[in-house]
Amino acid sequence: MQLQHLVIDENGMAFDPTVGTSYQLGGSAQEIIDLLKEGKTKNEIVETLAQRHGADRSEIYIDVSDFLAKLRIYGLIR
Repeated sequence: MQLQHLVIDENGMAFDPTVGTSYQLGGSAQEIIDLLKEGKTKNEIVETLAQRHGADRSEIYIDVSDFLAKLRIYGLIR
């Protein structure tokens, strides 16, 4: 997955300059975006978050999948 046209500041504000839209990213969203920037796959993101937070992988998988689907809908990843 490749992150498209998204500028993110240190406060978690994301800006899509192609359409002029801003988004406020929550903690997990910011973590997922950071991992996408590192070139991680969905499964690598799930594994990383599960290890960091000691959470159930199946729940994290669902949350990550939902978030990535939203990013695709908005044209922010491909």
